[in-house]
Amino acid sequence: MAQQYKHILVPIDGSHEAELAFKKAVAVTQRNGADAELHLLHVVDTRAFQNISSFDTTMVEQVTETAKKTLDKYAAEAKEAGVKCEYSIEYGAPKSIIAQDVPKEQGTDLIMIGATGLNAVERLLIGSVTEYVTRAAICDVLVVRTDLENKPVTPADGSKESK
Repeated sequence: MAQQYKHILVPIDGSHEAELAFKKAVAVTQRNGADAELHLLHVVDTRAFQNISSFDTTMVEQVTETAKKTLDKYAAEAKEAGVKCEYSIEYGAPKSIIAQDVPKEQGTDLIMIGATGLNAVERLLIGSVTEYVTRAAICDVLVVRTDLENKPVTPADGSKESK
């Protein structure tokens, strides 16, 4: 019997990698039948605001509003493709929220996440959310590295993809 995923989670951060994951997730959700659902998630990393001395809630509200516009656009696109889709915006540490908290709450059975956009030094210093999710998630994880035709994607910095 073929594995069917019914509750697919896609973290959305506005990056090209997240967009690729979203597009593939729509296709996977379509293939998994009428009861399959797509859940989009954006996590506002509130730790990023802790070091700002003039912190006020308008900064978080602006980030939230931008995320909401992006998620509205993606949700509309998914619904146009005939996929059940909802989204949420969470606040806190993205790694644990994506890997454990939301999957527990939503009954997620597959996380489709874009490959990291960080370079080697950034991964060493702050760690990749994708890398953490692949290690700590409570369900299956699919890291999206290719486009819809399964062709390698050119990195955002324009350098050639290594083979």
